[in-house]
Amino acid sequence: MKENPIRSLPGIPYLLGVLLLAVVSVWVFATGLGPDPDNGIASGWLVAIGVLVFVVALLTLVGLYKVEPNQAAVVSLFGKYVGTVKDNGLRWNNPFYGKRKVSQRVRNFESGKLKVNELEGSPIEIAAVIVWQVVDSAEAVYNVDDYESFVHIQSESALRTMATSYPYDQHEEGQVALRSHAAEISKHLREELSERLADAGVQVLDARISHLAYAPEIAQAMLQRQQANAIIAARTRIVAGAVGMVEMALAELEKNGVVNLDEERKAQMVSNLLVVLCGERSTQPIVNAGTLY
Repeated sequence: MKENPIRSLPGIPYLLGVLLLAVVSVWVFATGLGPDPDNGIASGWLVAIGVLVFVVALLTLVGLYKVEPNQAAVVSLFGKYVGTVKDNGLRWNNPFYGKRKVSQRVRNFESGKLKVNELEGSPIEIAAVIVWQVVDSAEAVYNVDDYESFVHIQSESALRTMATSYPYDQHEEGQVALRSHAAEISKHLREELSERLADAGVQVLDARISHLAYAPEIAQAMLQRQQANAIIAARTRIVAGAVGMVEMALAELEKNGVVNLDEERKAQMVSNLLVVLCGERSTQPIVNAGTLY
């Protein structure tokens, strides 16, 4: 089922024509009721014609309907799809046509918070904002029962499927995660939704995660894990920097010939420098007034 544009007549000129026809029919009816006893048969015909024209004029008004900007009217005849009218304003078609209005404006909604298990099995809460638009009114009306409900249900289903395909946090280099790769996740969700909603004549313009968090029952444990990972990463960087500074200090001492250190003194110096550079608190130096031994 694909959209088939059809033409419609301007409604305002047609309405004026019907009003004029109604006035003429009233005049004919009044003429038929005039005082003319010798022309009874002609008067009867005039009355009948006036009534008939007036009734037909009123019935044709059923064919008038309004189409707003970014709106389409899906027209059918006794259940058979005829076409779609997108001309704005007051329009007129066959009075026997059935008409169903479909909004083609850009719409959005936020899904409810869904509780799902991410790739590693941890329960998380996730929600998304979906921006969508009807691009084929015939498919929206005839391919699905209720296209708005269809969009909502399929959006939640696609969000669940997407959430189970990625971990919450990135644990390996180059791994795509829900929290750290928003652009890639949004693209995947948009493609998943576009595939599911194509048969309903709906185009997905944007899809982004609006809420992402661990489930309450494991939130505290996951917070401690994140803090531990952050501490380990910070310590690793501090140690790497401290080792580089120690190497630079030893190289400069040997280069400038300030002092010649044997292996035992180098080890002692390295130990002292690492304590000073890696310690969380300021060190308290102890001055040795005697010899090293």
